[in-house]
Amino acid sequence: MTKTALVTGATSGIGEATVRTLVDAGWRCIATGRRAERLDALVADLGADKVHPAVFDVRDDAARDAALDNLPPEFAEIDLLVNNAGLARGLAPAQDADLDDWQTMIDTNVTAMVRLTRKMLPGLIARKGAIITIGSVAGSYIYPGGNVYAGSKAFANHFTLALRADLHGTGVRVTSIEPGMVETEFTLVRTGSQQASDDLYGGVHPMTGGDIAATIRWIAELPPHLNINRIELMPVNQDFAGFRVARD
Repeated sequence: MTKTALVTGATSGIGEATVRTLVDAGWRCIATGRRAERLDALVADLGADKVHPAVFDVRDDAARDAALDNLPPEFAEIDLLVNNAGLARGLAPAQDADLDDWQTMIDTNVTAMVRLTRKMLPGLIARKGAIITIGSVAGSYIYPGGNVYAGSKAFANHFTLALRADLHGTGVRVTSIEPGMVETEFTLVRTGSQQASDDLYGGVHPMTGGDIAATIRWIAELPPHLNINRIELMPVNQDFAGFRVARD
């Protein structure tokens, strides 16, 4: 039986790679995002019988509900929710940060994610489905300028583990994936600078969206009696040791 996944933030990076990987493995995917032309390109590449585009901003409850409450019948029964949509804005220290940037990260990475998850829970419970949330190592290892982004990803990591506890006995599998450096549009969106993105990833051999997508597929296709609670991934050239000392 063909299973169906809902993948948020599918217009680029990890989300797009996840749709491609799951479709290649025989899944159907509902691909969500704000950029209709990118979702249309996915449909053109992979087929309208395999990918349904749902164009909305995850922060817009009404648009989300309009898209997801009117899915074609063949896409309506969702077995897997991939909470991937998220972003970072700015690298200023907290005392200089833009409050609008902070609010955008909270609205996207926290509020939209929990509201969508709550909407999907009854169906996922009924189908004994799965939830995979893309958190971040930033939720565990703090760095200067991370402030609200790191806080939002700590929330995502722990909210996912709390879901695991609440869904005990339902048969729903829940996993927090916490990646380190993945080369996507992440830094371009955060800084507005392609050069900053190139400088960050240059020579690091970072992970790719495809690497994380392959991990998502592996978890999603495990036997139903197995649950990966959380998994942390980094490129070999990145590690979590970074204590600093300020001297007078």
